[in-house]
Amino acid sequence: MGVILLVLNSALVFSQTTTLANPVEDTVKAKWGKVKIVDGTKMTSSNDIIENIAQSQEYTTLVSVIEDAGLTETFKSKGPITVFAPTNKAFEKLPAGELDTLIKPNHKDELSYLLTYHAIAGRVTAHDIERKINANNGEATFTTLAGTKLTAKIDENRNIVLIDENGGQSIISKFDIPQSNGILHIVTSVLVPKAKII
Repeated sequence: MGVILLVLNSALVFSQTTTLANPVEDTVKAKWGKVKIVDGTKMTSSNDIIENIAQSQEYTTLVSVIEDAGLTETFKSKGPITVFAPTNKAFEKLPAGELDTLIKPNHKDELSYLLTYHAIAGRVTAHDIERKINANNGEATFTTLAGTKLTAKIDENRNIVLIDENGGQSIISKFDIPQSNGILHIVTSVLVPKAKII
């Protein structure tokens, strides 16, 4: 079965047997790499994950907490890694005071655990995720960099939905944004792993 790429209203839409919504403006080729416009910000495939998300006002919380957790070099590393990046609005959905607690120095390990739960090894595209879902009776499981499990399924609106270990759900709202060290997918909620037993 072939993969079909459709351009609708200046949006790149991915399709196999069904269409997954991906409101990222069409890719523009430039001498320094492919450029995608994500939330009004140019993200260039020759930049790493940190370089790209740091340019956008939509990911200032993510950039800040990555720095607080001491993970900047991890997300700048050669990888490749696939990152499910929560927007500022996604962080605002956390219970009141939770993020304030996590950014305190004595909670650095918990913050690191939360952030690495949003990444998996390798370059994993939306097509890869969908194929694994279809091959596993509607649900796929991935092991995150935190060493924990993340589940994916497709909802009735053809969105890829990530389900964390607590049953929390987050939709991949934008996907397949190429980075020099992996792939970026944008998610609508922060994924929360089960508390680590020490």
